[in-house]
Amino acid sequence: MPFWQWIVDLIVVLLILVVVCGCALVIRRRMISRNGGTFELSIRARSAQIGRGWVLGLGRYSGEQLQWFRIFSLAPGPRRSWHRSELSYSGRRQPADSEQMALYADHVIVMVATPDGRIEMAMNSASLMGFQSWLESAPPGADWTRRRPQL
Repeated sequence: MPFWQWIVDLIVVLLILVVVCGCALVIRRRMISRNGGTFELSIRARSAQIGRGWVLGLGRYSGEQLQWFRIFSLAPGPRRSWHRSELSYSGRRQPADSEQMALYADHVIVMVATPDGRIEMAMNSASLMGFQSWLESAPPGADWTRRRPQL
């Protein structure tokens, strides 16, 4: 077999792999969002440099938890999740010039306090309103971590 045919075969195999990975990403996103409650949610993974460290993803409300999935991953489960009682809204800000290239166009940056420290999330204004409503929607005085006695 001539050398150029090996190159053509290699290119065809790589093209097929790219198409298969693209289809897998689309199927995964459909599976994540099939029950609703999903929205575009970016997380700042590294905060060492100003404006850097953002990872695009999807957020999903699942009962008392907020689950976060990386957008470009084939993993079926969430990368991170937080319980509603662990989160506290601290404020919001507009993205800096260097952050605007890393985030979606209409997103604002939200600071959230957790037991592990402060994290920054980026979401659009409508998703922020839903996030704040979800945080505040627990009944006053409800302790969701305590088990009820069995009768």
